[in-house]
Amino acid sequence: MIKFGKGEWVIGSVQYEKKNDLSLYIIIPAVIVPMLIIIIISVYCYRRKSQQAEREYEKVKHQLENLEESVRDRCKKEFTDLMIEMEDHTNELSEGRIPFLDYKTYTDRVFFLPSKDGANDVMITGKLDIPEARRATVSQALNQFSNLLNSKTFLINFIRTLERSHDFNARAKVYFASLLTVALHGKLEYYTDIMRTLLLELMEEYVHSKNPKLMLRRSETVVERMLCNWMSICLYQFLKDTAGEPLYKLFRAIKHQIEKGPVDARVKKAKYTLNDTGLLGDDVEYSVLTLQVLVQGEGPDVTPVKVLSCDTISQVKEKIIEQVYRNLPYSQRPKVDSVTLEWRPGSTGQILSDLDLTSQKEGRWKRINTLAHYNVRDNATLVLSRLLHTQQNYDQNQENHEERNALLDDDKVFHLVRPTDELDEIKSKRGSIKDKSMTKAITEIYLTRLLSVKGTLQQFVDDFFRSVLCSVSVVPPAVKYFFDFLDEQALKHNNVDEETIHIWKTNSLPLRFWVNILKNPHFTFDVHVSEVVDASLSVIAQTFMDACTKSEHKLSRDSPSNKLLYAKEISTYKKMVDDYYKGIRQMVSVSDQDMNTHLAEVSRSHTDKLNTQVALHQLYQYASKYYDGIIASLDEDPAAQSKQLTLRLQQIAAALENKMTDL
Repeated sequence: MIKFGKGEWVIGSVQYEKKNDLSLYIIIPAVIVPMLIIIIISVYCYRRKSQQAEREYEKVKHQLENLEESVRDRCKKEFTDLMIEMEDHTNELSEGRIPFLDYKTYTDRVFFLPSKDGANDVMITGKLDIPEARRATVSQALNQFSNLLNSKTFLINFIRTLERSHDFNARAKVYFASLLTVALHGKLEYYTDIMRTLLLELMEEYVHSKNPKLMLRRSETVVERMLCNWMSICLYQFLKDTAGEPLYKLFRAIKHQIEKGPVDARVKKAKYTLNDTGLLGDDVEYSVLTLQVLVQGEGPDVTPVKVLSCDTISQVKEKIIEQVYRNLPYSQRPKVDSVTLEWRPGSTGQILSDLDLTSQKEGRWKRINTLAHYNVRDNATLVLSRLLHTQQNYDQNQENHEERNALLDDDKVFHLVRPTDELDEIKSKRGSIKDKSMTKAITEIYLTRLLSVKGTLQQFVDDFFRSVLCSVSVVPPAVKYFFDFLDEQALKHNNVDEETIHIWKTNSLPLRFWVNILKNPHFTFDVHVSEVVDASLSVIAQTFMDACTKSEHKLSRDSPSNKLLYAKEISTYKKMVDDYYKGIRQMVSVSDQDMNTHLAEVSRSHTDKLNTQVALHQLYQYASKYYDGIIASLDEDPAAQSKQLTLRLQQIAAALENKMTDL
């Protein structure tokens, strides 16, 4: 019924269609079911991934265990091989065949070889360019200068004047101190007295105005180098009697182990090394060959020599010379450039050389010849001949040598690993980050070789460290004497703690002497130290330095491989150092009289072999250069005036510089 105004209308029945709720029953399951399916699938995938990751982890863990086991087995095998192969050499050592340098050569190399002139230094050659007519006058004047240097007042003023001069640099201080050591070698008691006086001044300076821990860290003063030379003199006999043999065995073991694998003659990298920067990051195919070597003109005896098929001809010559002349010191052996190597596969012979017309070319690069290049087989017979030294042949060989060196100096020559070309470098720069990280990862795979070499050489390293740090019963008197001197002086100063004393002792002996000897075996022995051997020795030297420090080294993934290599052993070595210092402190003191007796014996035994006159002549060059300053310093010193030191220096200057004087 509809009412509108006053009217009413009956329309009839109206029926509405009933709402259908079926869609809700469809929508809810349509949403929930897929969600449940997705959750179930996700859980399944997660569990599967977890299980897969666990399997991968177990697999990697198993691989690492296998790798560790293989490294351990390899170390055992390599060590066994090394010990067997060095057995003959050890027998030779027992017969006293360690090529120790005589005292003069030892001091020449320690004092002057690192100087700018090296082996040509006038102190090593002993040759002074003085006219024959003036030699007697110069000799007499130098003796007078020697007497002047034996005046403590003059010498202290001399040294102070030089050190005040701005142009008297660190290198000059080191050289001057070495000259002084030789000039005063005849009176080592006096030299020690001068050194003590200057050290007391240095201590006062560091304790009151500088950081005491930095004292003796570097050779920045004359006295610091004097101390280094004093230790070198006093420990020479200890080297010969005690520490020399383990050091020589360590050097030989490193050399032998490196030469068992490929060594790139060009980039100076080796398969077997302790230094990650010197590691040959490529797998080089090679085989071990035994050559039958006949030395021309030295009898019919044939010497078997082990070499590698990938060795250059120069490397082969070095190994042959090493084996054939093993009973001779290095300086008495023929050099590589003075011999030729001939292979006689048939009726005709073939001269082998590093570079010739048959050398292979790879693009712009030329490969150095190897035994594999010449196809030399195992048990092949080779003839080693010395070059004839007639003038014509000498000139010809000199030309060949210069030509070969020019070829070897060419940037486009390589041995085992060809450096990347500029084109390759451009490509590598465009390469993806993933490719670069893969290359880095592949390179780091070879780091396990460091572990292998370390394990092989471990006993030799330990033996050397023990000989240096555990010989309390045979501590050189100089070490006990000087350590007691440091302890006494430390007690006089309030701000010197135990750590500082430890640092002083470390700076004065292990870092100033032993590290130098360890890194430079040719300072002690008549041997040649190649760059690849030097790289491994540097790692051991760094480990020795770390063992002597008090600070703890926090290692992380970013730490250098060389530090990580000996991380396990460093705590043992640190304890050895601490025990060594404690043991020395508990020993019976060495009196001044006993020390002077010992020093007098060293002076008496060796002074006449040294170039004392040359040292005096070189020292006078400094006196001449800083003449005015020295005269002024002497004039201001009452003690110098009373001894007429100025007059004496003027007379010496007049005689040496050939000047007329009315004095």
